Amino acid sequence: MTTYDTLGATYARTRRPDPRIAAQIHAALGDAADVINVGAGTGSYEPPRTVLAVEPSQVMITQRPPGAAPAVRAVAERLPVRDHAADAAMALLTIHHWTDPEAGIRELRRAARRRVLVLTWDQQVFRERFWLVRDYLPEAAAFDDTRAVPTDRLLDLLGGGRVETVGIPHDCVDGFGAAYWRRPHAYLDPHVRAGISMLAQPGDDVLAPGLSRLAADLADGSWHARHAGLLTLDTIDVGYRLLVADH
Repeated sequence: MTTYDTLGATYARTRRPDPRIAAQIHAALGDAADVINVGAGTGSYEPPRTVLAVEPSQVMITQRPPGAAPAVRAVAERLPVRDHAADAAMALLTIHHWTDPEAGIRELRRAARRRVLVLTWDQQVFRERFWLVRDYLPEAAAFDDTRAVPTDRLLDLLGGGRVETVGIPHDCVDGFGAAYWRRPHAYLDPHVRAGISMLAQPGDDVLAPGLSRLAADLADGSWHARHAGLLTLDTIDVGYRLLVADH
């Protein structure tokens, strides 16, 4: 709660839902008639059938747009809903902030009649494939090592399910961690970094040496020479995964 009362102030500006990722999430919800969004933030990716948003940060709740689903201030580990309250429950890029992921997943399963969706990332893949943390900001990767929940563990907690790769488009409008993979200058913008927890929480003092190296490599063209192949791609896989579990 405290984390996003601080970090969440710019979310409505930098963390807008990307329509391609939204389409994948909404397709995975299938024909669910009603949805509970847990760790809902400002409401990104909520389908019209969302009946309740659960979010611990008042700063995030106040940025929800007019007409969004009603929001209650609560935590994933103790959802204020009855058993089987909705067809589906979803938790999108939020589990790494929970104090007890096991309890939170148990609550998602309790609240959902039919389906649970979890959007997360595979930290090992992310570390290996994403140039920003691999080459410039290992401190950010180390920070994520402390909070990322392995997808295999999540699947076990969910009682099984399928895993969908979530490709990140080169012009992704949702400014999460890897959104700017083909727009490297964006990571030098403090407003962009403020909306990415793996960069905002360690702080600029910790990241300053790596950011300086990135700025120098962009200035002299060495980043573009090293990553010329990336500039030809429209979408990449750096480990983001959508877990879909039925019960």
